[in-house]
Amino acid sequence: MLRAHTVEEVRAAEAALMATVPEGTLMQRAAYGLANAVLDLLGGGYGRRVLLLVGPGHNGGDALYAGAVLARRGALVEAWLLSTTVHEAGLAALRTAGGRVGTPRAAVRFDVVVDGIVGIGGRPGLRDGAVEALAAAAGIPVVAVDTPSGVDVDSGATPGEHVEADLTVTFGTHKACHLLDPAALACGAVDLVDIGLDPFLPPAAIEALQPEDVAAMLPVPDPDGHKYTRGVVGIRAGSDAYPGAGLLSVAGAACGLAGMVRYDGDESVLDLVRAAHPEVVGPGRVQAWVVGSGSDAAAEPALRDALADDVPVVVDADALAFADLARGRDAVLTPHAGELSRMLGVDREEIEAEPLAHARAAADRYDAVVLLKGRHTVVARPGGRVRVTTTGTPWLATAGAGDVLGGLVGALLATGLDPFDAASVGSWLHGAAATLASQDGPIVAGDVAAALPDLIASLTAP
Repeated sequence: MLRAHTVEEVRAAEAALMATVPEGTLMQRAAYGLANAVLDLLGGGYGRRVLLLVGPGHNGGDALYAGAVLARRGALVEAWLLSTTVHEAGLAALRTAGGRVGTPRAAVRFDVVVDGIVGIGGRPGLRDGAVEALAAAAGIPVVAVDTPSGVDVDSGATPGEHVEADLTVTFGTHKACHLLDPAALACGAVDLVDIGLDPFLPPAAIEALQPEDVAAMLPVPDPDGHKYTRGVVGIRAGSDAYPGAGLLSVAGAACGLAGMVRYDGDESVLDLVRAAHPEVVGPGRVQAWVVGSGSDAAAEPALRDALADDVPVVVDADALAFADLARGRDAVLTPHAGELSRMLGVDREEIEAEPLAHARAAADRYDAVVLLKGRHTVVARPGGRVRVTTTGTPWLATAGAGDVLGGLVGALLATGLDPFDAASVGSWLHGAAATLASQDGPIVAGDVAAALPDLIASLTAP
């Protein structure tokens, strides 16, 4: 499990750790981890040219000490100081190791830029001098120290000018900006360096599942299980106008996790479902419902009927207009940013700028789990706990993919997972199946559903 902590939590943990080790230990650990990451990126140090963009404080100190390590490994290291104050001990270490300090020479072509401009305590945005320095180094790979300078570390927002890194080397624990868009887009790959913080960190409110977490949470049939004990999921989706939504919702639910899938919707869609999925049966008792995708005018009565059964419900697409009906129930609401904007009365752009804040707000408002779909999907439960999905591919942005996701989450609910686990595991599987199906090429929603059984088998194999 990846865990992300707030700046306040990290600062407190650092203070507690520093009280137990010699002065400067944490910075040295961070600097060596940073230097090794740069060496890995460059394939060695000898003859490489490294530009340090150095701001005030400890972040700049990390960059300077790392620069000293790189200089001792044979790199040509130049530090561009962007502040009148600087970490003096780090600067002395760089000079002692042979590093150069001053404005970079125009004739020098650097192999990498190290962003040590602003640390986790900095405000979002960059000063003009930093913007000018980045412009002068345009086109050169960037390694960010801890977080890309200028992003909002705790919210994942990017309200002003900021660094766009190819690699971010962070220390002790992940921060929200490493997982949450739009800041996560600015991080590039993220490398976590262990500096000994773990024993001093509290439980994290933001997590990201990893394959081993998903494997541990997936339902596996008991030796004496049967189709009813494995869970029955019902689908109320699709209509004469949007039959494909019903078919794709069924396809996601029929991934093999639940013992039975029932379709209880438009008769014209039922004929198509039977032809495509002969194992799917008609109306009857279920352990979870999936309602709303392509339901058109039937969405409200379908949701009311599903809630009357007092079983967990996935509220998707057209049914989200009636999400108030599911308030306080075992429900997963699955909006994209446009749908959530209507649910909260907030502009779509605001939601895309701060998905964490708005997913949390919706979870509290509706007293239900909210799965806010996006490049990095955010799953929030009332009270603020969040899981961020980091699987997926840009090719997953395709019509019908959300229908497959809704059916998949419904199947997990039917097996007995609680709404938060079902939503976060389902989202992870959905993204991973898309990556498996895509192989870096285009896909359609049906391809994602078709890839689910093989993906699940790979995770549950002994």
